[in-house]
Amino acid sequence: MNVLLDNFALFREGFLGTVELTALSGAIALVLGVIMAAFRVSPVPPLRAFGTAWVTLLRNTPLTLLFFIAVLVLPKLGLNTWTFFRLAVLALSCYTSAFICEAVRSGINTVPLGQAEAARSLGMTFTQTLRLIILPQATRTVLPPIGSLLIALTKNSAIAGGFSVTELFSVQKELGEVGYSVFATFIWVALAYLVLTLSISAVFRLLENRLAVAR
Repeated sequence: MNVLLDNFALFREGFLGTVELTALSGAIALVLGVIMAAFRVSPVPPLRAFGTAWVTLLRNTPLTLLFFIAVLVLPKLGLNTWTFFRLAVLALSCYTSAFICEAVRSGINTVPLGQAEAARSLGMTFTQTLRLIILPQATRTVLPPIGSLLIALTKNSAIAGGFSVTELFSVQKELGEVGYSVFATFIWVALAYLVLTLSISAVFRLLENRLAVAR
């Protein structure tokens, strides 16, 4: 308990850093993931090719390698004014968006094809069909996997601590360097991550119950 009480301000800063990192990365990943899913089911071949390349590249690249690219390569390409925090958000959101894209695409595939055909027969465009007909129906299906992906994102954010970003894992590293018990520090860090992941799980469980079809 002394580890927490003596360094409460540091733990609070790390906790809030993880929350901010997860929230921003998750929001951007959701937007990118839905856009890439739309690209992957688009009738336009170049968009389908771009979406496929995005998913294939990012899903098969280790997240740590993406962090190295973001921190070491991108500044040399003109992003030298970006902070490590922004670069971490970029790496996390792009990586997670590839998995969200596949979750959303699988949800789109569960919607009967007749729904899209009926929309086309009414003169609706592809964008209108996707936004008004397909995605609202697919939402119920994709909520559980997206919730799991955001929980994974929360835990993946620990990698940012190795790249000078203030978050929970960097707190453990900082306290270990000044002589605090690694075991005790890890317990409090693990409990903090548990609070975050359980909170995300509760939010998505609530959404699932709200959107569930009455039987």
